[in-house]
Amino acid sequence: MGSNFRLIIFDLDGTLVNSYPAITYSVNYTLQKLNLKKQSVTAIKKAVGWGDKALLIPFVGNRNIKIALKIYREHHKKSLTEKTTFMPYAKRLLIYLNKKGYKLAVASNRPAKFSDILVRHLNIKRFFDYVLCKDQIKFGKPHPNILNRIMRRLKISKEDTFYVGDMAIDVRTGKRAKVKTFAVATGSSSTAELKRERPDFLSKDLSELFNIL
Repeated sequence: MGSNFRLIIFDLDGTLVNSYPAITYSVNYTLQKLNLKKQSVTAIKKAVGWGDKALLIPFVGNRNIKIALKIYREHHKKSLTEKTTFMPYAKRLLIYLNKKGYKLAVASNRPAKFSDILVRHLNIKRFFDYVLCKDQIKFGKPHPNILNRIMRRLKISKEDTFYVGDMAIDVRTGKRAKVKTFAVATGSSSTAELKRERPDFLSKDLSELFNIL
């Protein structure tokens, strides 16, 4: 089956990397600085996936968002390198796919600056042919533009592309781009939420990809 695909596109947070401790730390640091109530890991995790502005607005409100973003981004540059780890099987999978000759890419709603910090810190930048983020294009996920741009850039068709993500928004993005989607229940969306989106594949972790690809 693996021969059907040439390009594997990954979401980043919750899919390849566990950055939730870093995000939680930075969000609560920001709230503390603004004299606002700290939030639970669960509440923060549920807000992840739409970019840092959308992450913060439910907790700080529109009126405080400008200063909140400044505090958060400054703190997050450091917390990312201190508190981010790989999701189970992620690094081994990237090594495996690289050896198999697949083109690999990242499509993330995280700002490019922080995605770059992540992939450099974890020493996986070398595996990716292209990393594209929400702030580098007009529309982020679930708009299909981010996947379409990657496919055009790498000159690979929809039929030869496979998208891997952890959220309902990722499955929607893959479907709108008309590519096969693999949903992994390691991030912000529950298994039930992912099932409702009807991905082509659904698994509790990334290990199943060794069989599919």
